[in-house]
Amino acid sequence: MKKVLPVILTIALCSSMLAACGGTKTASSGGAAASAAPEAKSVSLNVVTSYGGDDGNRQNYEAAVKAYEDATGNTVLDASETSNEEWKAKVMTDFETGSEPDVLFYFNGVDSNKLIENNKVVSIEEIRAEYPDFASNMKDDMLGASPVDGKNYSVPVNGYWEGLYVNKSVLEKCGVDVPDASTTWEEFMTMCKTIADKGYTPIACSIQEVPHYWFEFTVLNNGSTATHTTVPMSADDAAGKIWAAGLNDFKAMYEANCFPQNTLTAGDADTFQLMADDKAAFAIDGSWKMGWFAENTEDITNYTVTYVPGKGDRKSTDIVGGLSMGYYVTRKAWDDPAKREAAVKFVEAMTTDEVVNTFGATAITALKNGTTAPADADALVNDALAMTKGATGIAAAAQDGLNSNARAALFADIKNVVTGKTTAEQAITDCLAVK
Repeated sequence: MKKVLPVILTIALCSSMLAACGGTKTASSGGAAASAAPEAKSVSLNVVTSYGGDDGNRQNYEAAVKAYEDATGNTVLDASETSNEEWKAKVMTDFETGSEPDVLFYFNGVDSNKLIENNKVVSIEEIRAEYPDFASNMKDDMLGASPVDGKNYSVPVNGYWEGLYVNKSVLEKCGVDVPDASTTWEEFMTMCKTIADKGYTPIACSIQEVPHYWFEFTVLNNGSTATHTTVPMSADDAAGKIWAAGLNDFKAMYEANCFPQNTLTAGDADTFQLMADDKAAFAIDGSWKMGWFAENTEDITNYTVTYVPGKGDRKSTDIVGGLSMGYYVTRKAWDDPAKREAAVKFVEAMTTDEVVNTFGATAITALKNGTTAPADADALVNDALAMTKGATGIAAAAQDGLNSNARAALFADIKNVVTGKTTAEQAITDCLAVK
């Protein structure tokens, strides 16, 4: 059934995209110049996204791209890779060397500051001057305005949430109940000890490669949704003390054998596979990981997703989430008469209500009409919907307030914090010194 999913999506998406993508400028593009424009010739678009091969939405992305190509006659030259710090650095290098794509799916906020400061991407305001209905299905106040000039530049597919994925069979074998909205951090740590004593890995996590999910929640557990996005000015100010407390909780988890034995050296793919192999009980990841479970596990009912247990002022039902990424039309494509409309139409095609729904009905969304779960939604999707609907508060990721170099330095230092080679305070001080 999984193998035919892309074909089904392609057929459905093609029919929904024909009006938006076919031929010359449509009525949605608006303007007298639009109606008088000659029929555009097919073009090749260079596109870069984070929908790499291991992304849970890779198949949905490929189906949407094919639908766009079939509807327009254009060709998409896809150079998508998995999102990590190396990928972010490569994207920035491409812009610096004049090798940027025509369309980019990338982070907004601090990560995109250089692109906007250097006039490398086009604002939605400028695009709408020629294409008035561009992104008209989205709520403008949720598009992620740039801190540089307050304008919107990217159009999101969907937002994200981060939650606790659970292997129910491992918990059952260990005599542990699934955490719920009332589970405290102290109770969770007791669960992890029981699981470790039974010979299983409590938490599938690569501290070497992806420590940031646990960083977010250990920090949130020592603060609140109101303070979470406050970046420290030093390790000694209020935010710095919250971050240090969170990193020390991370250290306590490592010392309690919560993570795989190879957590300091293995990659995310290897450690997360423990969830599918029934060797690990818990993992924090984002809404994008839903597709991974559908593709890589034999029984989706063996898994659920729930709230990360909280402590202090943070309720367990306060979650991390938001709209952190979106599609940008680059200045390079906009200034190319042969590519301008193709790039705009590509973004429109990738952000229709229909496409956004295929990418994750459980995610936070900017769609005016919201998202709808499919009638045949599996148990994991329904559990995710229940989690997001029951959320009492939401905070954007704290890491998004750091520039890419500072963020990379902090996350590389977490393994030194947990092993006692450096202190939490020193790691924060060193990261804030990185420009």
